[in-house]
Amino acid sequence: MNGAYIRFRIMAWVAGIMSLILWFVDIPVKYFLTVPFLEDKIDWIPIVHGYQFPIYIITVIELSYRLKWNVIKIVKFILAGTLPVASFLAEKKVRAIYNASK
Repeated sequence: MNGAYIRFRIMAWVAGIMSLILWFVDIPVKYFLTVPFLEDKIDWIPIVHGYQFPIYIITVIELSYRLKWNVIKIVKFILAGTLPVASFLAEKKVRAIYNASK
């Protein structure tokens, strides 16, 4: 389980950082500031986020398989990857579960 735990922790941080960048850089620049030269420089953000998020989902499913989570808990942890701060909180919760199981 150690490998699944580490992979989840890494992907939770990546998902959180990418969500923060998407919500607080990409969306405001594209929809509120409408600065053309900035829009060209941030086109990579949703692409990277789009490739990263399925990997996050896979790590949640792998960890849930090893920890024998129910479907509701799996969905909660997957949805945590969609909100900027929620994935950090999910990582903290998994860390507590992992440390308690030692």
